[in-house]
Order: sequence, then C-alpha cells, then structure tokens
Amino acid sequence: MHWRAILRLFGILLVLYSLAFLPSIGIALFYGDGQAGVFAASLLLTLGAGALLWLPNWRQQHEFSVRDGFLVVTVFWVLLGMVGALPFEIGLHWGLTDAVFESVSGFTTTGATVIGSGIDQLPPSIQYHRQQLNFLGGVGIVVLAVAVLPLLGVGGMQLYRAESSGVTKNEKMTPRIADTVRSLWLVYLALTVACALAFWVAGMSLFDAIGHAYAAVGTGGFSTHDASFGHWNNPLIDGIAIFFMLAGGVNFAVHYLALQRRSLRPFVKDSEARAYGLIFLGGTLIVAVTLYLAGTYATGWEALRHGAFQVASILTSTGFTTAVFADWPLYLPLVLVTLSFIGGCAGSTAGGIKVVRVQLLAKLGLRQLFQLAHPQAVTIIKLGRRPISDQIMFSVWGFYVLYISSTLLLTLAMMGAGLDLVSAFGAVQATINLCGPGLGKVAVSFAEVNDTVKWLGTFGMLLGRLEIFTLLILFLPAYWRH
Repeated sequence: MHWRAILRLFGILLVLYSLAFLPSIGIALFYGDGQAGVFAASLLLTLGAGALLWLPNWRQQHEFSVRDGFLVVTVFWVLLGMVGALPFEIGLHWGLTDAVFESVSGFTTTGATVIGSGIDQLPPSIQYHRQQLNFLGGVGIVVLAVAVLPLLGVGGMQLYRAESSGVTKNEKMTPRIADTVRSLWLVYLALTVACALAFWVAGMSLFDAIGHAYAAVGTGGFSTHDASFGHWNNPLIDGIAIFFMLAGGVNFAVHYLALQRRSLRPFVKDSEARAYGLIFLGGTLIVAVTLYLAGTYATGWEALRHGAFQVASILTSTGFTTAVFADWPLYLPLVLVTLSFIGGCAGSTAGGIKVVRVQLLAKLGLRQLFQLAHPQAVTIIKLGRRPISDQIMFSVWGFYVLYISSTLLLTLAMMGAGLDLVSAFGAVQATINLCGPGLGKVAVSFAEVNDTVKWLGTFGMLLGRLEIFTLLILFLPAYWRH
C-alpha cells in the first residue's frame, strides 16, 4: 500500500469537494435563510481537512494498483458521507447518526430519510444541499460503475469495459479514463439540464425543477416536499419523472453511444436495455391491472399512472412516491420489492443486483436444466451474440451469493436491533437496493427507528452502492497481507 500517496489523493479530493458548498452559500444568501455561515463553516472544515492530508504528502505520487483501488474507493465514499453530514450537524443540530445517515443516503442515491415530516419547512439552502447530494452521488456512481469497477473486476462489471468507453480491464488509471469520465459527465449533465427544463415547463418552480432533476437522473429520490411527487398531483410532471428515472437506470455508456451516433439503435441493440424495458412494461401491467381490479383507484387511467410511476421509481431505485406502495393490496408490495432487487442496468445510477446479472443467472439456470436433459451437450451462455466467459459467470454467481447472504444477515441484525420481520426486511431492501421506501415501520422514513438500525442501514447503503465486493474485500484478512 502506498499510504502517503493515498492520503495525498484523499486530501486533493476533499479540497475539490469543499467547492461543492459554494452553491448552497449562494442560495442561503439569496433566500436569506440564515444558513450561509453554516455552509461557510462546512467549506472551511472540509478544505482544512483536505489541506492537512495533502500538504505533508504533496510530493508522494505513485501509480495505484487494483488492490489500492478497493481501499481508495471505499474510504472516499465514507469520507463523502462524513463531510456531507456537516450542514445537518451544524445547521440543524442533528446528532451524528442522523446526519451521516441522511448524507450517505444522498450520496449513494438511496433516498431514505430520517425526516418524518417537515421537509417543506427546511431552509432552502439545506433543501438544495440534500438534492445536490443526489446529483454528485449520481455522477460519482456513473464514473465508479463504468470507469473504475471494471478495472477492479467487480462482480461481472468487466462486461462494460471496452466497446463504449475504451477502457479495458487491465488498463491503468491513465488519461484515457479521464476522457471516459469527461464523456460520462457531459451525458449526465445534459440529461439533468433537459430534465430540469422539462419539470420547469410542466409547472414546477425553477428551484424545485433543478432539485428534482438532480434526484431523478441520479435516481436518488430526495424531494423538497414531504409528499414527494404527490405534492403536485400532475400527470405531466409524473410522466416526465418516469422518463428521466428510466433514463437514469440505463447504462450511461449506452447513452453516450446513442448521443455520439445520434441514433436510438444502441438502446435497441443492447440486450440489457431491452430486458430492462420489458421488465418495466411487464411490472407496470401487473401493478396497474391489480390496482384497478382491487378498486384502489377508480379508473384504469389512475391505476396506470400511479402503477407506472411506482414501478419506474422502485425498479430504478429512485424512491420518488405518489403513493405508499407498502399500503397497496394483495401481492403488490412483494412485486415492487422484487423489482427493487432486480434494479436498473449496470453502469447506471440505479441500485439492485442489476438486470444484466439477473439475465446471466437466468441463462445459467436454464443451461443447467438443459444439461440435465442432455448430459452430453455442450452449451455456451451468450449475452446477445457475445459469449460470456466462465470467469465472468463465476464472478456474477459469487456476487449474487454475497448479495443474498448480506441481505439475510442484515435482516437478522435489524431484527436483533428491535425491528419486526417485515420492517427489518423492508429496511434492508430499502438500503442495500438503494431504494429508499421500505416496508412496515420504514415504509415512509427511518425517523422512528433506533440508532443501531440507522447505522446498519448506512452500512447496507454503502454495501449496495459499492457492489458488495468492493467493501467486503476489506474485511478479508488476506487483503491486508503483503
């Protein structure tokens, strides 16, 4: 480990992040909400911490190995959660637990909150800060998923290495990755601007339009209103949100290809994107028909509108709501929880296992059934026309086993912390899937649960966001041996 070089990198990143408090200072001054000093103090503290790490090590420059990469990615995500919590601690006088939970939820684009009610009454600058966490976390996730995790060989992410980004598994973190990151950033920014303009034209205030664009494209789910999208009760605004949530759940490398070629063909040709679209349509049909037949909504249109919104929100792990899905009848809560485990596409801002892994696991299961019937047959698993190596299949299978095992263990831990089974499972699916809304006591927020549950939820959010392997490998004794 090149410890001093790692500390130097953390210092540079913290110095750069301190600039993210400037917009909130501007908004605090514009609205006169009395929080300018809070964000100025947060900026200075973050800047000072970054300088303390950077200045003593400014000459320490080393090329990082893959082994270094796991530590750098994980620790920096934790650091972001800590510094993002500063305005909540200083300005709202929250305790450490609530402040870190809210901050990590924003950065990991989970959207779970410790605010039971009163979001509408928060100072505008604090509201903006929460939304900006989703925006910065979203772009960070895209870079992590498309440009960084493939280099670490995490859970089958190697599938997204060469065709779109020009990044191969064995390349080092060179300017070529910088080009990839720049391209992804431009795509993400373009989608966010388009979403904000669409919300504004549809009737949101400019402040709300920008804030909800941050959360929609970043699939983060934070809102400036307690009622989320139910605040507007506007079908046009709901439709815009559905479109951009779904866009945020598509691999951003595919977005880049589509923009580069000025064609929709990359979306059609990508097998994961096609499967993702079919899952959304199938889920919407099941939910809407059930809502209508159960009499939850008076008309088929209302059932379709709310059903499509919740399916898009939960599938992409955004967490916006027009209704509390945990209160829906029959099997619908379980259907939506299942969708949250599937999640969006790899290389997107969405959480969950990811569609491509579900595809490959399904193909693996079918291959095993086929070979039981035809023991001498030789079969190859393909994704589209591309054969998938046994190494990648092994990685995907390992990811799935660890994901489900982590879900079960966290559920047991949540129950040990005092939650009933439904609430414990709901809290885990809300956090590890980066979904936001859960079941039982956490169907709306985490305001009523104890600190132990919140810390377990914080760990679950980091675990889900960092694709399981990246975080768990740090608990392996072999990782720390030279």
